[in-house]
Amino acid sequence: MNHQDAQDTMQRAGLYNLREVDGTGQGRMLVLDRNWVQTGQDPAPGTEVTPDTVITLTAVKYTDR
Repeated sequence: MNHQDAQDTMQRAGLYNLREVDGTGQGRMLVLDRNWVQTGQDPAPGTEVTPDTVITLTAVKYTDR
């Protein structure tokens, strides 16, 4: 799933406290979200959380793969 779709899914579920991380460790900013693919999430998908929980979305550029 691309990063934009992941964010949209989270927001539809009422989760807005989203943190973005470059999965390569290079510290790049995720500027064009559709150019990035989700590689991880913390807490894990399916975990019940409260609306104020920080969700960390880890992604890499499609060109990094």
